Amino acid sequence: MSTLDETATPEELLARVALGDEAAFARLYDELAGPVLGMVVRVLRDRAQSEEVAQETMLEIWRKAATFTPERGNVRSWALTIAHRRAIDRVRSEQSGSDRETRAGRLDPHRDFDEVAEQTMLRLERDDVRAALASLTDLQRRSIELAYYDGYTYREVGALLDIPVSTVKSRMRDGLIRLRHVLGARA
Repeated sequence: MSTLDETATPEELLARVALGDEAAFARLYDELAGPVLGMVVRVLRDRAQSEEVAQETMLEIWRKAATFTPERGNVRSWALTIAHRRAIDRVRSEQSGSDRETRAGRLDPHRDFDEVAEQTMLRLERDDVRAALASLTDLQRRSIELAYYDGYTYREVGALLDIPVSTVKSRMRDGLIRLRHVLGARA
């Protein structure tokens, strides 16, 4: 591309941008970024979101430069129209999300949805553990239940089941290996 003329109009710059001229886009960006951001801030009234939408607008200008038709207006008006449309879209998106949350809250205002998801996950995990425990031998299952659920030591489990401590340890080890295998297959 040839060097840019310092007096190039926004329309001339945009025509060069349509051909992929990054230097022309940098100049056009310098001319349009302020007005675009100003338009978006007036609509959104939130600086952080406005900066994001302004960047999205400038990116859209880069991508759609070839679609600009000078007969329909000037580049600045075209850019501000894109900015306004994107800002309105953001407002609608935010409002839609807020409306969804409000409707969900009206369904059951006392229920916290994170709590529901957590309770559901815990129930599913408990069901998985129960099913995995059912896959163990009686001695493995009973040893693990006494030790992990009832808090007994190896010695106490051995006394309750009337088996040696070494047998308790080996049955629990084998049972835990089996549980890890069964539960790992479900993950």
